Amino acid sequence: MRDTWPLLDKIPFPAIARGPVETLQINVGYRCNQSCVHCHVAAGPNRTEEMSGEVIDLVLAVLECRRIGTLDITGGAPELNPHFRRLVRAARQMGVRVMDRCNLTILEVAGHEDLASFLALEQVEIVASLPCYSIDNVDSQRGKGVFDASIRGLQRLNALGYGRAGSGLVLNLVYNPQGPSLPPPQVTLEADYKRNLGEQHGVTFNELYTLANMPIQRFGSMLISKKQFEGYLGLLQGAHRDDNLDGVMCRSLVSVDYLGYLYDCDFNQMLDLPLVRNGRERLHLSALLDDDMAGNPIRVAGHCFGCTAGQGSSCGGALKEAAE
Repeated sequence: MRDTWPLLDKIPFPAIARGPVETLQINVGYRCNQSCVHCHVAAGPNRTEEMSGEVIDLVLAVLECRRIGTLDITGGAPELNPHFRRLVRAARQMGVRVMDRCNLTILEVAGHEDLASFLALEQVEIVASLPCYSIDNVDSQRGKGVFDASIRGLQRLNALGYGRAGSGLVLNLVYNPQGPSLPPPQVTLEADYKRNLGEQHGVTFNELYTLANMPIQRFGSMLISKKQFEGYLGLLQGAHRDDNLDGVMCRSLVSVDYLGYLYDCDFNQMLDLPLVRNGRERLHLSALLDDDMAGNPIRVAGHCFGCTAGQGSSCGGALKEAAE
């Protein structure tokens, strides 16, 4: 895999600093039942890294100590971590909003047949990746049969009440472009998704999040191999909007890797750019028991333009300012 960091490090980005932590986003492991072309985590079935029970306990301690309102659980397929359900139950008992970054096909994996029911019982907010509403585009990006399995997963979740008005069970979908382009307007694409998935498969959901592909890991390596890296970075830089800087997720979110180390965002985690204090000390999750790092400079480079280009991009989709 071609490393994009030496190229990204040369590209300046406006200086920004973080505010108080509102969301704790934890990557509980890189093991996944899929291996997607666009995956910035480079997750797959052969990855073995996973968050231990001890780090899970520390996550819960930090949530309680700092009164953090949202726990965003990602992977890999986060549900493959053996401590996933214990973590969810404990966080929900605290009244924390829990988000599960679910790939939908995990709902059919042996041993996880009751996963959908568990998520509904705990009122977990599901953020499900579905890069298109057509079978050809999804299977080309994520593997043969993934689209059909994803539709079955969505239908199962709908049957439990997810995505239906008044149920309180939130189901949001995530779109990534197929290649080196910016996502289309989120509001317009959401309407297309709802119409196509509803008419063809009877599927309903709450919102669609459009995310730009980051020029790192598998996607970045592909760009380099196809000699598209400079063109894509030029596209991101040319579409940069200063008014998106106030809404970028790293201002209110801290990313935690499976070992418990802190990062300004999930993308910095994949580039091994840890959150540091005084420009030197690599910080562990335990540091949040005493300090939420408000005011700490955020580590930035060329990839950050992926969050500020056009309508903006974050773990919650297009940035609020641009979406409105």
